[in-house]
Amino acid sequence: MLNLALIIKMEILQNNNPLKRLNNRYRLVVMNDDTYEEVVTFKLSRLSVYVGLSTIFVLMVSVTIALIVFTPLKYYIPGYGSRQSRAEIQLLKIRTDSLEQAIHFKEQYFNSLKKVLNGSTPSALDTAALQIPKQEVTND
Repeated sequence: MLNLALIIKMEILQNNNPLKRLNNRYRLVVMNDDTYEEVVTFKLSRLSVYVGLSTIFVLMVSVTIALIVFTPLKYYIPGYGSRQSRAEIQLLKIRTDSLEQAIHFKEQYFNSLKKVLNGSTPSALDTAALQIPKQEVTND
């Protein structure tokens, strides 16, 4: 008796195997609601539905990528531009950097000039004192 119950349970478990359920056939019927007439009938399995949906997804992604890559739509993507605009942006960045550096140097110059005119410059000399030997004067 126990052996028979175990065999029945194993058969139920084998029927619930997910791989076998992928191949089970189902019928999809589209009917007219007024006349209950069958309009279209499809015989499907879970596997065929998965494969069909995956194919549609891959095709949609491929078409979208092709539209972006091969049409002018790519110029509407932020950060993407033509080579000319990228070169102009690079040139403008270089000019901006050099202008910022020039402004910084001029500010340093004007600050130093203000210190000199106000008399608040450091009193220490930046050169070392030279010891020059005195020349002997001869009256010949």
